[in-house]
Order: sequence, then C-alpha cells, then structure tokens
Amino acid sequence: MSRRRPLVTVALFTIFIVVPLIEIYVLIQVGQVIGPWWTILLLVLDSILGTWLIKREGGRTWRALRDALDGGRMPGTELADGALVLIGGTLMLAPGFVTDAFGILLIVPVTRPFFRRLLTTVVARRLILNVTRPGPGPSSGPVIRGEVVDDDQA
Repeated sequence: MSRRRPLVTVALFTIFIVVPLIEIYVLIQVGQVIGPWWTILLLVLDSILGTWLIKREGGRTWRALRDALDGGRMPGTELADGALVLIGGTLMLAPGFVTDAFGILLIVPVTRPFFRRLLTTVVARRLILNVTRPGPGPSSGPVIRGEVVDDDQA
C-alpha cells in the first residue's frame, strides 16, 4: 500500500496539472504559428474527426463483441478494444491537440494492437500483484463456528 500511494499521487498530478499545462502551451504555440482563428477551426475539425472516428470504431468494436459472444468464445480482445475506444473517446472530449492525438492513437485500428498489448500487460501485472500480495483473506474476518447441513441428507 505504501508503494501504491506515491504512484497514484504522481498520476493524479500528471493528469490534472501537467497535461493541462502542456495543452495550453501547445495551443499557444499553434496559435502563434497559424493564428487564433485557424487554431479554433483546427480544434473544431479535430473534434468532428474524433466524433466520426469514435462512432465508427465504437460500432465496429460493439459488433465484434456481439459476434464473439454469439460464437460462444471469450471476448478478451473485443473488451480490450472497447476499453481503448472508450478511453480514446474520453481523451477526445478534452479540448487540445495533445490529448486528441493520443486519443486518436487509441482509437485507430492500426495503432490499437500496440495499446491493447500494453493494456493487457498492465492488467496482468496488477492481477499477479493482487494474487501474490498477502492481504485480507478468508480468515481475516471474524470466525463463525457452525455446521454445514446438506439439503439432500436433511
């Protein structure tokens, strides 16, 4: 638990302080190069492209998930793709070029396999840590003594 707390603090600091500062910096730099109205137009076009891309890839991912479930197979890849499209779409909601670019990378089918492997690795490590780390187990709570009665024999 002590190792996890600094990581959460760093992640929150990065998300809420560093990323917005980077976005503001990039917006100012782009605005100085192409002008404020072209920057605003570029942001609007970026949002339209992002909306179209999220709708298209979200629909594809949803169909793939349904096909996997209808075929009776575990939809691991489809669930990971759905999570990446959702995260990418959320990033596209934030105004700015940096989060939009990263969101597009998560959504586009060409780059999604790389991020799917990354996501799978992170989730697998978290699961392994939670399984191997000693923590509260079945015997950590109060013990209630009793007798198990099988309904068939009663």
